[in-house]
Amino acid sequence: MKKTTLGIIIIVLILVVGALVLNTYTFNTLPVQIDSRNGTYVIENKPTTLVNGLSEEIIPGSASKITTRYFGNEASGDLNNDNQEDAVFLLSQNGGGSGTFYYVAALLHTTNGSQGTNAILLGDRIAPQTTEIREGKIIVNYAERKPDEPMTARPSVGVSKYFKIQGNTLVEL
Repeated sequence: MKKTTLGIIIIVLILVVGALVLNTYTFNTLPVQIDSRNGTYVIENKPTTLVNGLSEEIIPGSASKITTRYFGNEASGDLNNDNQEDAVFLLSQNGGGSGTFYYVAALLHTTNGSQGTNAILLGDRIAPQTTEIREGKIIVNYAERKPDEPMTARPSVGVSKYFKIQGNTLVEL
């Protein structure tokens, strides 16, 4: 009887220790979730903080406001060679006029949390297509208008722009 009880206790202890080791391994190897909809990005040299994908700022002395939105087209991968999952995506911004300006920005995962980068203007009223990461380089594909077309024309010229992270800064190649 005592040997059976001791055997059961040993088996239970082995199972508990095994579960703890497996849980620790699983927790340490799960990819970190990056939330690009909540972060601070520098647009036109001005910090802009998104909360749930939105930032609204009243323009001083005006009834208009600047609205910045997380647009999407997100891609993830290691952008700064630190073996951490980062994200790149598009933002749109309206300032009360007829234009909708599109920017590319990144959110870097660091040992101290997440850090937003500067945003780089892609264009006004473009037609975003895809965003991808290849070997640490960012490729943004979209359509824009021909140089002689009015802003009311539908974007029809394919464009690919290339970017990378230098330090913590997004730069165009």
